[in-house]
Amino acid sequence: MTTTTTPSRGRRRAPTRMKRAADKAAALQKPRVILALLLLLALTSVMLLDGYLRAEVGGDQRVRTGAGAGKVPDKVLDGGPILTFQGGQAKTVSVPDKTIALTFDDGPNPTWTPKVLKILEEYDVPGTFFVVGSMVSRYPGIVKTMVEQGNEVGIHTFTHVDLSYQSDARVDREMQQTQLALAGAAGITTTLFRAPYSSETDAIDNYSWPVYKELGADGYTSVFVDTDSDDWKKPGVSKIIKWATPDDDEGASVLFHDAGGERSQTIKALPTYIKKMKAKGYTFTTISGVLEDQSTGQNAGTQNAGTQNAGTQDTGTQNAGAAGASGQRSAGQQPGGVPGGEGTGTGTGTGYGYGNGIGNAEGGSGAETARNPLQAAHREATGLTLYEGKALIGAVALAEWTVPALSVGLMVVGVAVMGRFGMMLILARRHYRLRNKRRFSWGPTITRPVSVIVPAYNEKECIANTLQSLAQSTHPIEIIVVDDGSTDGTSEIARDAAASLGMRNVRVVRQENAGKPAALNNGVRNASYDIVIMMDGDTVFEPDAVHQLVQPFADPKVGAVAGNAKVGNRNTVIGAWQHIEYVMGFNLDRRMYDLLRCMPTIPGAIGAFRRDAVLEVGGMSEDTLAEDTDITIAMHRAGWQVVYQEHAKAWTEAPGSLKQLWSQRYRWSYGTMQALWKHRKSLTDKGPSGRFGRVGMPLVVLFQIVTPVFAPLIDVFTVYSMIFVDFQAALLAWFAVLGIQLACAAYAFRLDREKYRYLLMMPLQQLAYRQMMYLVLIHSCITALTGGRLRWQKLKRTGEVGTPAGVSG
Repeated sequence: MTTTTTPSRGRRRAPTRMKRAADKAAALQKPRVILALLLLLALTSVMLLDGYLRAEVGGDQRVRTGAGAGKVPDKVLDGGPILTFQGGQAKTVSVPDKTIALTFDDGPNPTWTPKVLKILEEYDVPGTFFVVGSMVSRYPGIVKTMVEQGNEVGIHTFTHVDLSYQSDARVDREMQQTQLALAGAAGITTTLFRAPYSSETDAIDNYSWPVYKELGADGYTSVFVDTDSDDWKKPGVSKIIKWATPDDDEGASVLFHDAGGERSQTIKALPTYIKKMKAKGYTFTTISGVLEDQSTGQNAGTQNAGTQNAGTQDTGTQNAGAAGASGQRSAGQQPGGVPGGEGTGTGTGTGYGYGNGIGNAEGGSGAETARNPLQAAHREATGLTLYEGKALIGAVALAEWTVPALSVGLMVVGVAVMGRFGMMLILARRHYRLRNKRRFSWGPTITRPVSVIVPAYNEKECIANTLQSLAQSTHPIEIIVVDDGSTDGTSEIARDAAASLGMRNVRVVRQENAGKPAALNNGVRNASYDIVIMMDGDTVFEPDAVHQLVQPFADPKVGAVAGNAKVGNRNTVIGAWQHIEYVMGFNLDRRMYDLLRCMPTIPGAIGAFRRDAVLEVGGMSEDTLAEDTDITIAMHRAGWQVVYQEHAKAWTEAPGSLKQLWSQRYRWSYGTMQALWKHRKSLTDKGPSGRFGRVGMPLVVLFQIVTPVFAPLIDVFTVYSMIFVDFQAALLAWFAVLGIQLACAAYAFRLDREKYRYLLMMPLQQLAYRQMMYLVLIHSCITALTGGRLRWQKLKRTGEVGTPAGVSG
């Protein structure tokens, strides 16, 4: 019998609600895809920034030793520890006798630098800290306190690399980025510089000398040491104090470290050292203080003697700009100024701004920027420099919070993934042994007829094969084909196929296009029997599939049964990937959920229901795009048991292109989220509904949403580690995880008696297919969070899945 419902004729009807929702969804998909890609880009950028800060990205551990110094002037090699290039001429300045310029390298460190600052404050001693830009950006508060306390800061590069190995662009970047970090942290820039791995001036070689000259031309003052505590060797407190003490009451630029390792010995030695040197009559100052004292002495000598060679090595040469602290310098000079952009210096003359874009472009008065002569190297950061610096500090703070959070998420995901594998293996084995016992029985064998509902929309390629497989059924059935407004002659093909096969048990019901849930409900209403089988129009049943599928209904507590759906078109790469997913993911999951009595989904390709139970829960709902998940959860909440029947097998045509696959999985994942949200009240319900809410709902959310959403972290961190950290270790870890997955997949294939050759595609599946599924789920999450709606999407079918006998294993 054929029932036909035709659309009314007349005026053109207004778009339906479904059509309007579909149009809106289509309009919103592109922005959501862009948003998903932007999120991925943001995550990558944050990780790269964090890796750069930790010298994992772009790090260079090379340190040059043993190079010649033939191109370095002798007066520099034999000179004092402060090197300037006033007027393009290299000049050095020595620390006056009985004076200590206390310097610290490699900070700031959140553990040791505050302790150093506390000691300096307690003993009223200033220090000069040569800071690493990456550390400044991570701990800006320490640098701000450092400056406010009256200490001076200089640049120690951004990533602590040996600049003699770096290109000019990398050198500029190291300096500029550190200046920006200082601007964002303390509102200043600086003209002081100390190269990583440097020591005394006699260690300057032919490779580092051009770097110092270039930086000197940019206005930087390079600072070396002439007394090294060697505290990084951790030789003991007494040796640190001894090695840091100058000989014969000479002045010295003394090197300590406030970071770069464990510095407890430095912290213990520093108070004793300060007290010892004060007792010997020493005074403590900063590098700018040394330059100020030298400048004052030079000016006095000029006034008394009339002429004095400022470049004479015996008295120590000076940075002409050092007098900026006291306002004594000629026009056009600024302490450490970088030629390129004019700005007001810190004295009475007109200095230079920073040609590399770092510094006070607008300039500032001496009263504003040089309140403390011991900090004369500092420049007030204003304008774009200040805002860029604050933006850098903000970005680093975000990375500092995000990456550890992602690391925790990675651990959680890893534990969840491994826990899921463990649960699946244990429970799947138990399920298999339980259901395959010789004496296992659901109850009395069910032999009475059942109804098979086949919703079909433009299924001309597949409907004949579907009916041919049902014609071979070993169980008595009636077949109801519900043509959901097809335009390709599906209903005619179905009638012709039924006639050619001599099938008198086929009814074709036609309706206006209203969607799959409406078609299924129409079939339920027209069903003659108490058990209804629901299948897709592109699915092929094995001869005993119906008989196997209905046997669990011998148990009166069972309200629905999930069958074993298999991929028929598995001989393509995409098909093989989906075949692995169906066998490993879907079927192992269903075994696990069956034993836990919280099966979340009965597949649309093969599922059976008690007709009364379907009507009791309101039929197939149009509230979600995953009507199969929706009704399955509704059955649980109504108190019915939902079980998995592995022996009821059906072959379905999986999407044959990536675009179709994306559309299908996008709808599935989004529909699952809709169904979970719809049934969220089960979390607080009592009875069977509450049991699903407190057992099934968390498992589904954890394993099907949360874990897959964050699972890309595993791959992102793996790629990151391979490129920037340890390729071999990361690769071994990836292979270890792949091995675990292969073991699970092999066991799943063994339970389903599938051929193992498809597992050869699994490594490629992990590299490509899995990533796509992650993106689909993330896309679905964005759609859900932005309130979008999707329509039920029709996939293009080929009809290549024939009868079971024609399916290759």
